Amino acid sequence: MTEQPPIGIQTHIPNIARMYDYFLGGKDNFPADREAAEKALAVIPEIRHSARSNRAFLQRAVGFLAEQGIDQFLDIGAGLPTQDNVHQVAPGARVVYVDNDPTVLVHGRAILGKNERVSIVEGDLRRPKEILDNPDVRAAIDFGRPVAVLLLAIMHFIPDEHGPERIIAEFRSALAPGSYLAMSHVVIDARPEAAEGITQVYDRASSPFVPRTSREVIRLFDGFELVDPGMVNLPEWRPAPGDAVPYRNVGDYFLGGVGLVTGDG
Repeated sequence: MTEQPPIGIQTHIPNIARMYDYFLGGKDNFPADREAAEKALAVIPEIRHSARSNRAFLQRAVGFLAEQGIDQFLDIGAGLPTQDNVHQVAPGARVVYVDNDPTVLVHGRAILGKNERVSIVEGDLRRPKEILDNPDVRAAIDFGRPVAVLLLAIMHFIPDEHGPERIIAEFRSALAPGSYLAMSHVVIDARPEAAEGITQVYDRASSPFVPRTSREVIRLFDGFELVDPGMVNLPEWRPAPGDAVPYRNVGDYFLGGVGLVTGDG
């Protein structure tokens, strides 16, 4: 990213998408983002590894979903485009990326260009109906057929007062049987003492961090049938043969899971 940002981009406020890009080793970030990210790393040095684990989880989860016949993906809170995006892992699928961040929208549209099967639209996860009713989303996604909704590393930025359970329930009610939800969420079980320090960093950023326990996060899958191995630390979710699985037996710290809409409810 150049130091001359597009009009409307606030470079002086740490931005969660640009901080995540920094954790991944990207260049689409500004001094305020890097300073905040370094403060977060001082509290939890493993964040860089966790960010990479989340990208690897995306790849494995999307690959699994494509194997189940899913050819429509709604990636909400997609963040800045990087390597191995959904449309690259599942070529030929229809993919709609949704974000409310001007930085993400500007860069996403520039990178995606005129790919007819892939689009990026403005939308706020806190208002599911607006996303579901968006004409561009409706033009790309057939909700009469199975679709995968991806909520990766985004729900831990949704405060309780915005009703995370309600948000997911609204998406679930719009999905046909055979659809899936893939979600990843930081939890504080393994490092409860670090929650305050991380919260203070993100209180000064574009979105707050919401510390939750694994028990609270697993409840977000109510109404879905979790596929094996359930909601587990990201490296433990269907690792490829030979993949290293670090931090075994340290408790829950960054969970991921995939849930199926069965139609029973």
